[in-house]
Amino acid sequence: MKRRTFIQSSVATSAAFVGATTAAEAKPFASTAAPFKLKFAPHLGMFKNMAGNDPIDQLKFMADQGFSAFEDNGMRERDPALQKQMGKTMMKLGMTMGVFVAHKIYWKEPSLASGKQDARDEFLGYIKEAVEVAKRCNAKWMTVVPGHLDLRQDMGYQMVNVIETLKQASEILEPHDLTMVLEPLNFRNHPGLFLTKAAQGFLICKSVGSPSCKILFDIYHQQIQEGNIIPNIEQSWDEIGYFQIGDNPGRKEPTTGEIHYKNIFKMIHDKGFRGVLGMEHGNSRPDKEGEQAVIDAYRKVDLD
Repeated sequence: MKRRTFIQSSVATSAAFVGATTAAEAKPFASTAAPFKLKFAPHLGMFKNMAGNDPIDQLKFMADQGFSAFEDNGMRERDPALQKQMGKTMMKLGMTMGVFVAHKIYWKEPSLASGKQDARDEFLGYIKEAVEVAKRCNAKWMTVVPGHLDLRQDMGYQMVNVIETLKQASEILEPHDLTMVLEPLNFRNHPGLFLTKAAQGFLICKSVGSPSCKILFDIYHQQIQEGNIIPNIEQSWDEIGYFQIGDNPGRKEPTTGEIHYKNIFKMIHDKGFRGVLGMEHGNSRPDKEGEQAVIDAYRKVDLD
């Protein structure tokens, strides 16, 4: 099926997607491209020149290109009806929903590290709301960023404040089989944040001690922050629940920078990871050719 034919036929069948409610009813659509062996997850806007601006058409295009997952940082803020429609569409397409950002992130002032009760209550309120978002779009993971350092407190006290809040959040998520994944971010793009290193995330998750609290290992951020990617993945392996991708420098698709993604993906797969690898990066070119370059780059770094 050609791309243009697929888009046209999708309009006629969109009403059927809304009626799909169970996994038993879900039957993946045929794809014109071979499926990727790994669960790479594009995001909205990555293929807008080739697929158009409609979120549902973009999901269909991704599936048509062989992608079996999707992530959406902004899902929490979308209309609930669209959340449901996107979830049902992904079910029909045989796609796994990846992360969405669970809460408001404070980039320049202390939040979870402060230990203040109002900051904790606000965060836990967002987590409760995120449970409902996850139900609507069939998500299993949500991104959490503890926020800025509290420079008026010793790091040890801040660590305890964050751990205690995440323990309470885990109690909310566990009954729903949902997982928050903590994302360490690099000092260059996000100066002053509390959580920056894989080992720090490992310590937090071990201390929380819940299947609902794991690490989001963003390979782009960790290449900048501390490098040593494969050894750090190996050491923090037991607490990693999700990966994200972006080459460095530039935060574009793999093969545009210095990171040897093919080796990293082979190692991750050989260790047994079968989860989602989020494509949280931009395109090296803003046109249709650039979008095709993204698809081609992932063909190069996928498993042989």
